[in-house]
Amino acid sequence: MSVTSRDVARLAGVSQPTVSRALRGDGRIAEATRARIEQAAAELGYVLSEPGRSLSTRSTKQIAMVADFENPLYPALVGPLHDRFAEHGYRMVLLAERGDDKVTYSRLLNRSVDAAVLTTTLLDSSLSQLLIDRRLPFVELNRRSGLPGVNSLTADNAGGAASCAQLLISLGHRRIGAIFGPAHTSTGRDREGGFRAVLGEAGLAVSDDHTSRGGFAYEDGVRGFTQIMSASTPPTAIFCANDMVAVGALNQALSMGIEVPGDVSIIGFDDLEIASWPCFRVTTVRVDLASMARAAAEALVSLLQGKRVIDAAPYPTELVLRRTHASVTP
Repeated sequence: MSVTSRDVARLAGVSQPTVSRALRGDGRIAEATRARIEQAAAELGYVLSEPGRSLSTRSTKQIAMVADFENPLYPALVGPLHDRFAEHGYRMVLLAERGDDKVTYSRLLNRSVDAAVLTTTLLDSSLSQLLIDRRLPFVELNRRSGLPGVNSLTADNAGGAASCAQLLISLGHRRIGAIFGPAHTSTGRDREGGFRAVLGEAGLAVSDDHTSRGGFAYEDGVRGFTQIMSASTPPTAIFCANDMVAVGALNQALSMGIEVPGDVSIIGFDDLEIASWPCFRVTTVRVDLASMARAAAEALVSLLQGKRVIDAAPYPTELVLRRTHASVTP
């Protein structure tokens, strides 16, 4: 027997009309109620029937952005994406990604949107593969899955990290540490690879006791900095996976009485707004997030129009010199 909206309503503890309105994106439904209904629908395997859509195109004129909104990088992409999609007559809906999120998957796979922008993609992403199998158009922004034939727009993460290594070497640093990002993300992998490659060319390496690996959050910077600076001979410089990690490291340095850049240089990545705040002024790598977002929107609209889109080359990065780096003192 097929699952109906009444089954979903019973499980979620709401009325059947409320289920229909929630799954069609009615803004009058409270978020807590919508989440409960979507969870119930996912558990039961319910797929919304949408007779109100155009029978010829099945178009909703909605595009989903899947992101981790706890990370300050992703809200910076929302405005440029929203504006460019609006110019083409599409409305953007936001879906929070929390790991293997069945509710997010359900909302994408039940065709309540025409297409998706994936910004939290993992290498060999299960979500990207699911969308390929369901033939839902999508682009990957900021990260890439590495799956063949997928359109991805990313920064030159390896090149940006390489420029950080070159800077530190030119300043005389030889004991260099790093708080790397997760290896199962293209950003984490490529930044680590680019950084290590330049050090290797100079006959240097990041030793195990000067290495920490985690996510891209403030707490990862705190933990990583504490671990690395507790080594018997601490490094004179630390490369961080992103700006939030760098800010965490900076605050932990303050609490430990370690001067930056007097005792240790710290470099971030992305050039988020927080990196330029006067209390931080982080030396970092600038990524043109707005341009990447606009290009991703144009690529996705082209896919929806049936046009072939060529995977773009990585976007160039720029080293931004502020106050958290210095030459090695004798």
